[in-house]
Amino acid sequence: MTTTPTVPAGYGENQPRLHDDRLPIVLVVLDGLGDRPIAELDGRTPAEAAHTPNLDALARRGASGWHLPFGWGRAPASELAHWAMFGYAPVRFPGRAVLEALGGGLDVDPDHAVTHASLRTSRRDGDTLHLTGRAGRDDVADVAELLAGLVPVLAAHGMTLQRLGDRGEALLAAPAHRCGDVTDSDPLFETFHPWMRPVPTGDEGAAFAADLTAALGAARTHLSGSAVNTARRRRGLPALDVLTTKWSGRRGRIPSFVDQVGVPGALVTSTRLYRGIAAALVMDSVHLPPVEDLGTDLAARLAAAQDLIAGGARFVHVHTKATDEAGHTKQPYAKRDALEAIDRGLVGLHGIADRAIVAVTGDHATPSTHGVMHTADPTPLLVTGPTVRADTVTEFGELPARHGWWGQVRAEELLPLLLGQANRPVFLGHRITARPVIALADSPEPMPLPDEAAGGGDPRGPRSTEPMTGPDGRST
Repeated sequence: MTTTPTVPAGYGENQPRLHDDRLPIVLVVLDGLGDRPIAELDGRTPAEAAHTPNLDALARRGASGWHLPFGWGRAPASELAHWAMFGYAPVRFPGRAVLEALGGGLDVDPDHAVTHASLRTSRRDGDTLHLTGRAGRDDVADVAELLAGLVPVLAAHGMTLQRLGDRGEALLAAPAHRCGDVTDSDPLFETFHPWMRPVPTGDEGAAFAADLTAALGAARTHLSGSAVNTARRRRGLPALDVLTTKWSGRRGRIPSFVDQVGVPGALVTSTRLYRGIAAALVMDSVHLPPVEDLGTDLAARLAAAQDLIAGGARFVHVHTKATDEAGHTKQPYAKRDALEAIDRGLVGLHGIADRAIVAVTGDHATPSTHGVMHTADPTPLLVTGPTVRADTVTEFGELPARHGWWGQVRAEELLPLLLGQANRPVFLGHRITARPVIALADSPEPMPLPDEAAGGGDPRGPRSTEPMTGPDGRST
């Protein structure tokens, strides 16, 4: 039986003071973890079919549930799920273009409309253009020259272009516009949709949509006739003759994680997106490029998480893209095998769970079957740690988790749930921070003490400099 040390009551108080047993949190996100039952796996999902002794043991010692980021039927993107999971649902999302650019080390003006631009290959079908591919790993030199050639073309439309990596990506900014509320021109689902015209999603985005449409048309004309693409056609390579855009928005003013949540947070990142989230939210981070052996990869990420906790972080996010990538292959066995390899790297979670709240879940479902990208199918959620009541779930997976203690948890509910188990729930009605944070803040602003040299340090209070007089009016 665990006993809590007693802190004596203070002067004039009749109850003991609270013992400080606040715990750190480690959230492990297996990107795209959720899936659907698959015939080749005997009607099980990859998580249910995988041999995952470490995750099963964590499920037995903790409590499970379903993570449904935005409810049934709403298929989330990773960036939107994480925005809500990190406590930012009430804060306007800046657009993934901002996060990708920050993660790539680019400067993003808070007041300029921006969008993520990408060179693509295409096929014309009457009056529509269908996208057929993107820049490959051997196209670095061509990409650099094509993007450089677009700079003056876009400048004529009041826009700038900053290269982002080596795969034909860039940040397109429009300094004259303060609103980036426009649709994507990149169809994402190339099999279903053509290259699309940007349209405003609100009245304020109309001007940017019109200027962006004109700029992309000019870019298309330039790319179609460029010497680089002429040479590519001669070499039997597809021309990179379209500039598409997506994830538009504006950085604006984003509160730091400490200001929004109340405690310091950190990330162990694996991709540019999460480096960008760390930069946008002013969170510490350690970037570990993925390694081929997934067990080794996850073990290194957990070690980095423990270092971040030792350095003062009270919430640490650990991420792997491997499950999502396996789901996108549409090979169920590949996703099952990825989960088995990842599980071997999670052995360190048992020790961490002795002194911290540990959670494992996904940000969305990436089915390894059917013609869909992401779906709103449920994702397993397990939470364990010193304060967590064990439920009856004994295995990790969607079907077992259905009967868990937590029930259905939305993305915006996840961090408050974890903070509560970490003995850090905000006490509603007790305000110690300017923003309505969701955690008991670690560092509220202390009251400045009066200058003792001016008399403020005398426990009897400030002393008068006026002479005291007795009943007869004479000084005493």
